Amino acid sequence: MAERARALLARLTREEKVALLHQHAPAVERLGLAAFHTGAEVLHGVAWLGNATAFPQPVGLAATWDADLVERVGAVVGTELRAKHAADPSVSLNVWAPVVDPLRHPAWGRNEEGFSSDPHVTAWLATAYARGLRGDHPVYWRTVPTLKHFLAYNAETDRAVVSMDVPPRVLREYELPAFRGPVEAGVVGAVMPSYNLVNGRPNHVARELLDELRSWTDLPLLVVSDAAAPGNLVTFERYFDDHVASHAAMVRAGVDSFTDNDADARPTVERLTAALDAGLLTQAEVDRAVLRQLELRIRTGELDPDRDPWVVGPDAIDLPAHRALAREAVARSVVVLENDGVLPLVPGASVAVVGPHADRVLHDWYSGTPPYLTGLGTALADRLGADRVAVADGATRVALTSTSTGGWVRPLPDGTLVADGGAADDALVDVVDWGEGLLTLRDVGRDRLWSGGGWVLRADATRVGGWVAQESFRAHRHDDGTWSLQHVGSGRWVRVQHDEAGTLVAEAQGPGTAERFAVRLVRSGEVEVARVAADADVVVVTAGNDPHLHGRETEDRPHLGLPASQRALWRAAADANPRAVLLVVSSYPYVLPPEVDAASAVVWSSHGGQELGPGLTDVLVGDVEPTGRLAQSWPADAEQPGDLLDYDVVGARTTDWYSPRPPRYALGHGLTYGDVRYVTATAGPASHDVTGLDLGRGPGGPVRDGEPVVEVRVTVANDGRRTAHELVQVHADAPAHRLPFPHRLVAHERVALRPGESADVTLRVPVRELAVWDVTRDRWVVEPGTYVLGVGPSSAELPLRVAVDVTGPAVPPRRVVGRDVRAADADARHGLALTDRTRDAGDAVQPGRGTAAGALVLRACDVAGATTLTAEVARTRPGPAAVTLLDDTSGRELARADVPEGGGRYDWRRVTVPVPGPLPEVLDLRVVLDGPGRLAAVRLD
Repeated sequence: MAERARALLARLTREEKVALLHQHAPAVERLGLAAFHTGAEVLHGVAWLGNATAFPQPVGLAATWDADLVERVGAVVGTELRAKHAADPSVSLNVWAPVVDPLRHPAWGRNEEGFSSDPHVTAWLATAYARGLRGDHPVYWRTVPTLKHFLAYNAETDRAVVSMDVPPRVLREYELPAFRGPVEAGVVGAVMPSYNLVNGRPNHVARELLDELRSWTDLPLLVVSDAAAPGNLVTFERYFDDHVASHAAMVRAGVDSFTDNDADARPTVERLTAALDAGLLTQAEVDRAVLRQLELRIRTGELDPDRDPWVVGPDAIDLPAHRALAREAVARSVVVLENDGVLPLVPGASVAVVGPHADRVLHDWYSGTPPYLTGLGTALADRLGADRVAVADGATRVALTSTSTGGWVRPLPDGTLVADGGAADDALVDVVDWGEGLLTLRDVGRDRLWSGGGWVLRADATRVGGWVAQESFRAHRHDDGTWSLQHVGSGRWVRVQHDEAGTLVAEAQGPGTAERFAVRLVRSGEVEVARVAADADVVVVTAGNDPHLHGRETEDRPHLGLPASQRALWRAAADANPRAVLLVVSSYPYVLPPEVDAASAVVWSSHGGQELGPGLTDVLVGDVEPTGRLAQSWPADAEQPGDLLDYDVVGARTTDWYSPRPPRYALGHGLTYGDVRYVTATAGPASHDVTGLDLGRGPGGPVRDGEPVVEVRVTVANDGRRTAHELVQVHADAPAHRLPFPHRLVAHERVALRPGESADVTLRVPVRELAVWDVTRDRWVVEPGTYVLGVGPSSAELPLRVAVDVTGPAVPPRRVVGRDVRAADADARHGLALTDRTRDAGDAVQPGRGTAAGALVLRACDVAGATTLTAEVARTRPGPAAVTLLDDTSGRELARADVPEGGGRYDWRRVTVPVPGPLPEVLDLRVVLDGPGRLAAVRLD
């Protein structure tokens, strides 16, 4: 394959090679190369290409904790993408999935796209999904998956300009493992950098990080830019002065394909050609990028159609097996979070299903177009009988009258909204409040949402959707009770035109010039919910989000709480019927309010796609045992996840790994309908000597042949009356460790237990799972001491514990005499931000945004014999700046070096000053940087 790619490369002209570097590459007919473009969206089904099976969101698939199931989903998605390709050969077989960014913070707008807050769980399940997409043929791939988004991408706020501080421990222990697993497994052929910067450098020119990524595999990895990211380097990030220099830097760093200016390749081709002419880019660097693309294309069978084993017809979509798998995936992903025995629903019970998800199935931006949708109310009625199920969506039903025309607002046959209605019954509108005043308005007669995307308002949308949602509104309530409506997508306010019908248009500049609508309340949503709840044996109250509102790509969540309107619906239902189940259907976790503490049960599902209703019903009625477990914890309060833009999970003590407090619902949590008891646990060998142990890649990945392991043997019993499906977990702790040690999941195993049955489960924990990254020597280490392996059903519930003793060499004092110590390798930082040493490589520190000074701490430093301090410094701007060395224990100043005036941020100079002696052999050092200085390294001599 590589030889064929090189042969093709040799026959391409310079112009043809450059043209191939844009996302939309032209055909080279004389060589048999068709037109090609990177990227088809297949996050949880084929998106944007017409009907396709819609599976649960990735955060829901992850809750199955079932790699085999996730792989089968990937295989179906890949097959349906192949069917789209058969119908239209321009459909790319390079797919942009899976997303492997760890779900560090639940406020991230794209939370639904990832798998888990745990990077190793993410790697495990993303590998499974990618393996399904790829297929198992040794030569040809069903599709070529692309990992997204490299690296430390977990916020939409200022995503194209924000820099995430990622210290070495966070990089090695938390961030890289999610990407490394799929790359090492050989199931991905491409990677997409993220929009953000890491340590002051845009990820699209982060050569060191991309080199690290490629070092994990012998396969070629095509690096494709994110959309419009090449232009961001100049226009928003201002990292380069011109696009020629920035494009050259991207190729030099290892980016191979430019996703920019949509299908217009001209700017990219012109800039890369200019870079070649100016000597900023070599032909060899261009050839390297082209070669990677050619190898990817050969893998898809493009040049060998007669040998391609993955060819299917265009009708291989929405097959009965695909529908069955979609339903299975939903049911396996449902997580029962609390249950006082109300679930499963008893036969013959009457059920009220209320709230915004009572009988609607919602889509996210990367959802496909499902061939059908079945909501919960419909599915329950099919299962229990229509006479046993009542549905109320909790919407407030109103009729609106234009105060300027006197007519009711109604839709014309084509959906156009006009204010000439003579009867309120023709003008009924259901208003749903999604929080923070964001509304959707649904015309009752047409069952269509109001939309303002075309200036003229129409009731014509089946769902909220689009890159800019056109179906959401805000209401300004005037003192006289009338409403003025703002169309959020355009920012314009609604007015009524002076035509005969009084057409509604979104064009007014503010509420003062907008139409005022008199509001007639037809039905209170809360009253209706209370009514149907009171008449039922059990009420299921649905809550959650619309995936296009308050949290999605380009928009982080405004807060972590349930909308006030949904809390009001819960209170109305629970006051009317104490046997109330809270069912959250959402893209992310919530901080639940105190009033739901009285819930008889709490259940969660992601937006599950076309089979959401049947899959939920299977679990609620007990046809399927609940096997879902959280792959992302739910915080106890809004403060627990920390600052959305603080990626240093070690320093901030955030995520399940480092938070000092348990979350409300922890990683791995989920209940069965059985009653599982953890009986005993033992570990063997209970001691290990790690002297000379090769830790290789460090924690994560499958157990390797011959490596030392701790076998944890657990006995579990089911004391309940139903079969229980338990996810037995082992989490590691090191209470006496010198560093903040991650509360890390190190093993897990599924077990099914019949009523009254007990079973022994053996979990193998590689000793390397106890490793941390040693910043003093750039290596993995398992430090000597006692480690505690907790065994239980979640990271916060570990009823059994076993100890493992590790012997071996301790980490020696940090060498600082006679060698440079990178500032980024500090044990702790206070007030200093990580930044770029040069545009190409290396890290440094400087005072953080809004601070004038900061400090870093170097613990247990060997300073024997030191007489001078040398600091490698630069400047951000003119003004007094200095580096001060202190004994961190006593606070005594040891040396001070002024940062010389002049020079820019990349003009590094070394300043040496004396250190009065003598010093003790080992000291904790504090290095203070104040003023507009930058610090790359310090050393003592």
